[in-house]
Amino acid sequence: MPESQGHPPVVSLPPRRTPGDGPPLPELPLRLAAEEPGWIREVDVVVVGSGIAGLTAALECRGLGKVLVVTKDVLAAGSTPWAQGGIASVQDEGDTVEQHVSDTLIAGAGLCIEDAVRVLVEEGTEAVETLISRGAEFDRHPDGELQLTREGGHRRNRIAHAGGDATGAEIARALVHAVRAEPAIEVIEHALVLDLIPAEAGPDEPPAVAGVTLHVLGEGSRTGVGAVHARAVVLATGGIGQIYAVTTNPGVSTGDGIAAALRAGARLRDIEFIQFHPTVLFLGAGARGQLPLVSEAVRGEGGHLLNPAGERFMVGQHELAELAPRDVVAKAIMREMAAAGADHVFVDGTMLGEETWRVRFPTILHSCRQMGINPARDLIPVAPACHYFCGGVETDLDGATSLGGLYACGEAASSGVHGANRLASNSLLEGLVFARRIAARLREGLPERRPPAPDARPAGLIDPAVVTELQLIMSRDAGGLRSATSLDRAAEEMRRLAEKNGAEPGLEAWEATNLITVAAAVVAAARLREESRGAHWRDDFDRRSDAWQGHLITRLAESGPGITAGLAHEFVPTQE
Repeated sequence: MPESQGHPPVVSLPPRRTPGDGPPLPELPLRLAAEEPGWIREVDVVVVGSGIAGLTAALECRGLGKVLVVTKDVLAAGSTPWAQGGIASVQDEGDTVEQHVSDTLIAGAGLCIEDAVRVLVEEGTEAVETLISRGAEFDRHPDGELQLTREGGHRRNRIAHAGGDATGAEIARALVHAVRAEPAIEVIEHALVLDLIPAEAGPDEPPAVAGVTLHVLGEGSRTGVGAVHARAVVLATGGIGQIYAVTTNPGVSTGDGIAAALRAGARLRDIEFIQFHPTVLFLGAGARGQLPLVSEAVRGEGGHLLNPAGERFMVGQHELAELAPRDVVAKAIMREMAAAGADHVFVDGTMLGEETWRVRFPTILHSCRQMGINPARDLIPVAPACHYFCGGVETDLDGATSLGGLYACGEAASSGVHGANRLASNSLLEGLVFARRIAARLREGLPERRPPAPDARPAGLIDPAVVTELQLIMSRDAGGLRSATSLDRAAEEMRRLAEKNGAEPGLEAWEATNLITVAAAVVAAARLREESRGAHWRDDFDRRSDAWQGHLITRLAESGPGITAGLAHEFVPTQE
């Protein structure tokens, strides 16, 4: 693709959007500045991340040689332990694969890849059974049958949960225990992956990776910057929620894997679709960082949504009322807030009773009580907040990316199952199913070990002092409601922030550079898609457009001398 001076053009897009529309985006480093690796580790498979996807991938890959898990914090950190609602799969006698597929496709607003959805659902039941065999204990009825509930977008009870509303914590506990008990799996904690190592490739071979560079903090036999050479790299680094000022994501969710893949030349898909959970506990207008979730399972058990006037507002807006897909509910809440000039609405769970709150929702009950709220008697103030990254690194049905030797699964990947809006409780299932598929593909034959290529990508770092302002810009201009004007303003502001480069290497600077890289990519894709669909809501294009029935692919492209790159896009049409 030819490139213009300073910023790559946009190609193969629907009409209206032309190269040069809007202000240019920030120029981005092609590699993180860091010291040269002081140690090297040779393994067969390196898994980056320790949520449900990463730990499952590691367990499934044992027997393939040396398997190494590297994780930014401890094994039990990340997004998985925070998952409340549960894991969806066809378990109930009255449920069918076709019904789960249909619900997923409807929620995805026309952009799910149906083959991927069928893989998810058809293999999901066995994947959950394997998870149970690894020690995960789900809530059951006295007769031993799984307790199944319903969440937004589901027309059947198919969501298994654990500890009431502590499903993710129980899954993480079981998988961490299984990995710790497996001598064939090595673990390095407190290790931030910096970049993917390019591999040598022949003139007719596609680009490939040969491993990762990483920085290890804290205790351990290896500290500082090192390199892990591997035949296969599995990215399972989770989401990007920390690009926003308020999110349900933990502090480690800074898009490190997404940014590293982008810098290495991998293709991203559907990154404009970021799901804002409708009901996050409202802690006040000045709240920042990770906020507690009020699971839609509360509504699945009978709770209602009320506007500031105390009226139910979802009845009549959708056939499923409060259990409509998340994008529908989030938009309805934002409309109610705007109409009332309010900054929150309410969940009414008073009809559930003290015992239900104590047994079924102990995590939410604890969060509410910390705010002086008794949800068995009081209304719960809630507002939408950034929750889930529906796009990610583009993969095929076996988790393979556009780079040889690189695989991705979980929230970091775009497997095609979520489309424009994730169906509730499909995310944990996706992590399970596609981690297993990656391992199955690798069991057919690991890629040949490739020697690292000289890495000529110029390096740079953004000043970490820009992060707070970046998050506020993204929340204001590229959050749940967007427009050409707001997105252009975000791009211009990020360009200003990116000029504050040349920072010294360190955790804060590496994270800041990853955050602005991912944020710039999201803004670019959101600016291009001139329609409202699923989790992407434009107030200047308030309907779906047939012209945008397809997937936006985002990649980095070199934009001239120095330490920068620009963003290039292509559009892949699809059919409903």
